[in-house]
Amino acid sequence: MAEFTTRPVIMGTHGVVTTGHYLATAIGMRVLDQGGNAIDAGVAAGFALNLLKPHANGIGGEAPTLIHSANADGPQVVAINGQGIAPKRATIDWFRSQNIDLIPGDGFLPATVPGAFGSWVTSLLRYGRLSLKETLGPVVDMARDGFPMYAELSRSLATHAEKFRTRWPTSAEAFLDNGAVPAVGMLWRQPDWAATFQAAIDAEMREQHRGREAGLQAALDYFYRGDVAAKAAAFAANTEILDASGEPHRGLIAAEDFAAFRTKVEPPVTVNYRGLDVYKCGPWCQGPVFLQQLTLLEQFDLAAMGHNSTEYIHTVVEAAKLAFADRETYYGDPAFVHVPFDRLLSKAYATERSALIDPAVASAELRPGGLPPTTLERQAGDPAFYAFDTTHLDVIDAEGNMFSATPSGGWLPSSPVVEGLGFPLGTRGQMFSLDPDHPNALMPGKRPRTTLTPSLAMNDGRPHMVFGTPGGDMQDQWTLQFFLNVVDFGMDMQEAIDAPSFHTMHFPSSFYPSAAYPKRVVVEGRIPEEIRAELESRGHEIVVGGDWAHGQVTGVRFDPDTGLIEGGASPRTMVPYAMGR
Repeated sequence: MAEFTTRPVIMGTHGVVTTGHYLATAIGMRVLDQGGNAIDAGVAAGFALNLLKPHANGIGGEAPTLIHSANADGPQVVAINGQGIAPKRATIDWFRSQNIDLIPGDGFLPATVPGAFGSWVTSLLRYGRLSLKETLGPVVDMARDGFPMYAELSRSLATHAEKFRTRWPTSAEAFLDNGAVPAVGMLWRQPDWAATFQAAIDAEMREQHRGREAGLQAALDYFYRGDVAAKAAAFAANTEILDASGEPHRGLIAAEDFAAFRTKVEPPVTVNYRGLDVYKCGPWCQGPVFLQQLTLLEQFDLAAMGHNSTEYIHTVVEAAKLAFADRETYYGDPAFVHVPFDRLLSKAYATERSALIDPAVASAELRPGGLPPTTLERQAGDPAFYAFDTTHLDVIDAEGNMFSATPSGGWLPSSPVVEGLGFPLGTRGQMFSLDPDHPNALMPGKRPRTTLTPSLAMNDGRPHMVFGTPGGDMQDQWTLQFFLNVVDFGMDMQEAIDAPSFHTMHFPSSFYPSAAYPKRVVVEGRIPEEIRAELESRGHEIVVGGDWAHGQVTGVRFDPDTGLIEGGASPRTMVPYAMGR
């Protein structure tokens, strides 16, 4: 069990909302109280996170989502594919013609069509009750009237202020205070953002006489086939900026790419772990790697090892290495490539692969199933952890509707704010491979394999739990430990969130420049020194991070028999919060 908890478990019977920012949580709770269900509340909170955490996510980015609908006519658990597609002009041949070996992580070249707006509106259209005005409206009001600048955002703006002043004037205009970094506590307004999305609400209202569906479709058309698409594409085409390739470039994205985009509602991928059915989005994200880790770890008695013991950490890390090797080798957009989940998620495969885990020695190679192991080249320098460059939210209501989403991309540090719109385009295309034989190879209209990965669990066909975190490649490691803390070690929601965590960086990073750090394990400083020394004796390279440095896990759990809903939020950065009643 955890030694202590930083916050109480939030409990209620009407609903619980937990998100990466307390004001987004409050907006989600307000929507529940006004008659919305968990999907309405989740969409409202998602829009709020797009506004409140622009350094971590934005409406120009992505929002993979998992939904359990208590009143659905069809499948009760669905994945909303909130990832945008590559532009028509983005081809491997084009990048080769420019002598670019890796798609840069900043600028316009890695822009894909923004998926977040489509994800939120499609979720609302298919599974919500309320209008866009009722869910997005409070966020537009907050953008227009202002919200208090907080320390995490102010620090991020300070880090990038010089770049905004000297290279990205539209970002400086939108996010600096006459060239200065906004002070904590200052009331911060986003008038262009407010105007952009007030226009989306206006488009809905003009068509509301034709019904709710027509109104929401009009809002989608405004974004993807109207003013937003036209302005974003024109800005990228006419603005040249220096990116990580070392050369200045304009964008490849065009209005026709926006027009071609459609948000997909898909069946999720699932496995059963110790009686719970766990669901993830498909292999256009890394989500199934969570499931592969579960099938491997089900072969072991984790509880008998003891929580965060040397044996436990070693076993979990070695399972992660095997699962992420498969992610690197097999995952890609299933509309373009076949991902062999019939094998990768089978019990037989898990038994075969788990036998590769040496209980006493850390593995040194990348070992995907069915292929020879490969040697990983040790990288120099310290990697970026991407611990907070994303956010997350979870909601469960009294009916058992569940909503879990991981908004990300379209963040301020990577691309300039589009003039007149109030938000930047995303840079998710950096995750494509330029190897034409790789399953994640760049192709026009294809979705890149992201790290974004909401989670949902059912118990004997009944709603049970939703959870997630920011953190790049670490998302499906930190949430895995949270899940095991609950399921294998019996912790309550807040104990499971607060417990010290760890992750491996053994495999190639999903982010530019795709560096790997073989045998490296990063632990929070609260993991005892003697455990760290024992892990080093097994061959792990141990790096000690801060005591509270890993992610911002949030989660909500539901007991259908009692109606009790309970949730929690990580104290890391102090911004995430849960509310309920």
